[in-house]
Amino acid sequence: MNDNEIIALYWKRSENAIKETEIKYGKLCTRLANNILNNPSDAEECVSDSYLTVWNLIPEERPQNFSAFISRIVKNLSLKRLEYSTAKKRKPEFLASLDELRDCVSSDDSPEESFDVSLLGNLISVFLENQDSLHRNIFLRRYWYYDSVKSIASDFQMKEEKVSSILFKTRKKLKKFLEKEGYSI
Repeated sequence: MNDNEIIALYWKRSENAIKETEIKYGKLCTRLANNILNNPSDAEECVSDSYLTVWNLIPEERPQNFSAFISRIVKNLSLKRLEYSTAKKRKPEFLASLDELRDCVSSDDSPEESFDVSLLGNLISVFLENQDSLHRNIFLRRYWYYDSVKSIASDFQMKEEKVSSILFKTRKKLKKFLEKEGYSI
């Protein structure tokens, strides 16, 4: 079933919408939640909560990219769960990927605190649209889905050093692009 058909089910308030969402995006959502939480039961709960959130949001919106829409919901719910469960006592493993971006988006503050998220998000989207698909996909896997370098290397049949090199070069290009666009670091 394609995304437009799934969205139509939500608009009809058919319970099959959730079933079809689970079939098409369940693995993606679970992987994303697990990459953030590193706890299968918490990840499963966040994914379930995300389906309810999608159910409640769809009548007001018709997402253009359903995959990104549901991924953002899973990501936000997982980050909230992580914050709740860790109570900021320890640094979660997945934040390593945000630390890698620190030179591009911030000098002193954490990335979450130092910029207008929507403006930066738009600039990063423009930047990524102009990258070749391999570099764009590796970048997204690392910094959107929080996949490990090892996992990315395995999926792309590359050495970890090659993936790290691509990420390093892409971050350097991103930093130059953001500076050129007037984003101060």
